[in-house]
Amino acid sequence: MQLDSATQVARAARVRLDVTDSVYVNRLERGAVFSQNPDAGSHVKRGRRVLITINATQTKQVEMPSLVGLSLRAAKTEILAKGLRIGTLSYTQDMATNNVLQQRLGNDPVAPGAKVDVGSSVNLVLGVSPGENATYIPLLSGYTEEMAREMIFENSLNVAGVSFDASVKTPEDSVAAVVYSQSPAAAGGTFPRGTKVSIYLTVDPAKIAALQDAAPLQ
Repeated sequence: MQLDSATQVARAARVRLDVTDSVYVNRLERGAVFSQNPDAGSHVKRGRRVLITINATQTKQVEMPSLVGLSLRAAKTEILAKGLRIGTLSYTQDMATNNVLQQRLGNDPVAPGAKVDVGSSVNLVLGVSPGENATYIPLLSGYTEEMAREMIFENSLNVAGVSFDASVKTPEDSVAAVVYSQSPAAAGGTFPRGTKVSIYLTVDPAKIAALQDAAPLQ
């Protein structure tokens, strides 16, 4: 809920709201309540303070790091340290594989030091030397979204899409959800660097149990 709506609900329930913190969650509406304590359904006395954390109303900005010349792994560390995200990896022939040649926001080059919104996706143009344009699709079953993204990028692949099933209803669910399906599936063959991988996530206990019965999680 937005804070105004949450305050009305709290007033009707004869409890008080106190905003104690804010976070930045990219997929959550600005100013929306992210979490509360005590949890919904708890039995409390009238007038009890309910402590809430809201999503930041304004996006924070950071300076764009200098990534050209770094390896993909080093660039990823710099990007995540700034609160940014890895966007799309594209490859062009070069003498050094996974060496960053360009850094972009969307299709536009972005200079080091430029102010960018926290959570922005940084697209990288990387080199690939002849004979090294092959990689593997990892098995992602049981991984959270962030873990799966890391594995995808570690293998020089791209995230084509992230889909949550109907069991995922809250931001907390989306953080806890795990991969139950992927496309392409993990296979023994090789794929070109930059291949797109879609992941599908759930918190449905039945689907998670099926994963555990099928094979040990990585």
